[in-house]
Amino acid sequence: QVHLVESGGGLVQPGGSLRLSCAAYGSIFTINTMGWYRQAPGAERELVAAVTSRGSTNYADSVKGRFTISRDNAGNTVTVYLQMNVLKPEDTAVYYCKATTYSYVNYWGQGTQVTVSS
Repeated sequence: QVHLVESGGGLVQPGGSLRLSCAAYGSIFTINTMGWYRQAPGAERELVAAVTSRGSTNYADSVKGRFTISRDNAGNTVTVYLQMNVLKPEDTAVYYCKATTYSYVNYWGQGTQVTVSS
């Protein structure tokens, strides 16, 4: 079992920055990919960015050049960060952390709200 704890959401003005964190606990040795997804009201959940255990990254076209995902494997936790710069109102959504194991089992965090508004 893997347990995910997210933090870092909030309200920011357009053009501002936020950093989201997601710490994984439990059977972290089973985790391959960790990523961030988001879901805006009335929309489907979509991939924002993901990083594999080997450090390969993948970004949605809408965030390329503005968002950076990184991963820190230390001790008994794995933490993934999403640095979000030049935020736009259309980035407003609930952001979810996801961990996928080598056996393709998915775990989700509870979600954190990001609101970009003046």
